[in-house]
Amino acid sequence: MKRQQWMSILWPAFLLACVTELVVFALVDPADLHWRGETLALSRQAIYTAGFFLFWLFGACANALTLLLMQPAAVINSQED
Repeated sequence: MKRQQWMSILWPAFLLACVTELVVFALVDPADLHWRGETLALSRQAIYTAGFFLFWLFGACANALTLLLMQPAAVINSQED
C-alpha cells in the first residue's frame, strides 16, 4: 500500500476517534462501566485510552473498506498474492 493510501485511512479515522471519544465520554463515566456484571478494574485514563484506540480501529476499518470498494474491479482482480 502506498503512503498516501495509509494516510487516507488513518487520518480521517484519527479525527473520527477524537470526536467519538469526546461524545461518548461526555455521556458515559468510565467508573460506571461494567463487564460481565463486574466493574472494570482499570483506571479512568486506561479506559479513555482503550476507548480511543478502539474507536480509531473501527474508523480505520471503515475507511479501509471504503478505499477497497472504491477501486475498480480490474485492479482488485489483477493483484496476485
